[in-house]
Amino acid sequence: MIPYFSTTIFSIGPLTLHVWGLFVALGFVAGSAAGCWLAKRRGDDPAVIIDVTMWLAIAGMVGGRLGHVLFYDPAYYWAHPVEIFEIWKGGLSVYGGIILASIVGVLYLRHRKVDVFRYADVIAFGLPFGKWIGRIGCFLIHDHPGTATDFILGVQYPDGVVRHDLGLYLSINACILAIVMFWLSRKERPVGTYLAIFALWYGVTRFGLDFLRVIDVRYFGLTPGQYFSIVLFGIGAFFIMWIKRGARNL
Repeated sequence: MIPYFSTTIFSIGPLTLHVWGLFVALGFVAGSAAGCWLAKRRGDDPAVIIDVTMWLAIAGMVGGRLGHVLFYDPAYYWAHPVEIFEIWKGGLSVYGGIILASIVGVLYLRHRKVDVFRYADVIAFGLPFGKWIGRIGCFLIHDHPGTATDFILGVQYPDGVVRHDLGLYLSINACILAIVMFWLSRKERPVGTYLAIFALWYGVTRFGLDFLRVIDVRYFGLTPGQYFSIVLFGIGAFFIMWIKRGARNL
C-alpha cells in the first residue's frame, strides 16, 4: 500500500509552478528527445522532430482539453465555462489530444515535404517516453482515482479507502512500453512498427485499466476512453497486417 500524498504547486523564489503542468511539459521534452534519438539513428532529420513537437504540444493540449470537456463532463463545464481554461487542475483526454495532434502533425509534416509515415513512426516511438513522465503529474494530483483494492500498489486515500490510482498505473504502463520500444530499436524495423506497437499496446491496456476508474462517465457501460481504445487497437492491427505484406521497409 502506498500512503496518500498530493503535490499540486511548488515555488522557486517568486515563481509558482503547477506540478501537473510541469510534468506534462517534461513529458513532451522526453518524448521529443526519444524521437530525436531514433531519427538520428535511422538517418532522418532530428530537427523535424523538434519542430513538430511544438505543434504537437499545442494541439495535444487543446485537443486533450476539448476531448475532456466534450466527452467526460460536458454538463459541468457548460455550467462552469471559465474552468475550461483551468487546465493546470488536470483534466485532459489523451485520445482528444491524439486526434487533434495527429491532424496537426500530418499537416505540418506535409508542409515540410518529408515522409509523413516515416516521421509519424518516429513520433510514436517517443510517445510512451512522454506519457511515462507526464502521467507522474496525474499521480501526484490524484485526478484518476480507481476502485477499492488490497493490491500492493493501491493508494490509501484521505477517506481511508485503499484505491487503485490510474495515474500511477498509466505511468508504469508507459514506462514498460518505453522499455519495449527501446529494445525493439536495437535492430532495424519496418516503417510503421512503432505506430503499430503503440496502438495495439495502448489500446489494449487502456481498455482494461478503464474498468478500474470510478469517476469517469460511461456510455452503455464503457468509458469514452474504452471506445477510442477499440478504434486505436483496430488501427494498430491494420498497421501490423500492412507491415507483414511488406508495404515498406527501412
